[in-house]
Amino acid sequence: MSEQLIFDLPIKTAFGREDFFVTAANATAVQIVENWPNWPMGKLVLVGPSGAGKSHLAHIWTEMSDGIVIDARSLMDVDLQEISQAALCVEGLHQIAGNEALEAHAFHLHNLAQETGAPLLMTGIGVPAVWNIKLPDLASRIQGTSIAELRAPDDALLNAVMVKQFSDRQIAIDPKVVTFVLPRMERSFTGVAALVALLDRAALKAGKPITVKMARQVLDSGV
Repeated sequence: MSEQLIFDLPIKTAFGREDFFVTAANATAVQIVENWPNWPMGKLVLVGPSGAGKSHLAHIWTEMSDGIVIDARSLMDVDLQEISQAALCVEGLHQIAGNEALEAHAFHLHNLAQETGAPLLMTGIGVPAVWNIKLPDLASRIQGTSIAELRAPDDALLNAVMVKQFSDRQIAIDPKVVTFVLPRMERSFTGVAALVALLDRAALKAGKPITVKMARQVLDSGV
């Protein structure tokens, strides 16, 4: 059989509250984020491993708070005075560590939000103490902020996230495939994303639905 042509089409990711799955691994963090009107000093740091759902939860929060999300690396491209007037999520704050200009902008934005009383959500990988922020005033402000942590995923969450990622790709996956791959794959959200992409590509190449046999071949290939 001739191989199917493969096109890299954009994947629509669902960011609704109904698409965020709550298990023991993330229930506490979700509760803290959803209780945002009672955050100490009106701010919170949300941390967790890559692909743990920080962006998804941040989008849920901005829907609840009528706020906006901005990438920390874009802080020099926006009007800090303007965006500090309403609820704001600054994503990937750990990525600006060591960048003097961006750290200064983040510090200024933090202070503006505190002055206006606008709630501020900051996200990053790993606890702030290991982000290696160079600006002492910014480091102290972040480390003095309450933390909500999305922990490593359990089986229930990995299962739900995998099914969701297949759904984002408009693939109705056979539950037997998910049951087969879960104990054999890298047990992380990045591992789920990588495997879903590989299985999707293998199915497109073969022109067939994803099966347990196909999943075994993909896993055995070691890619």
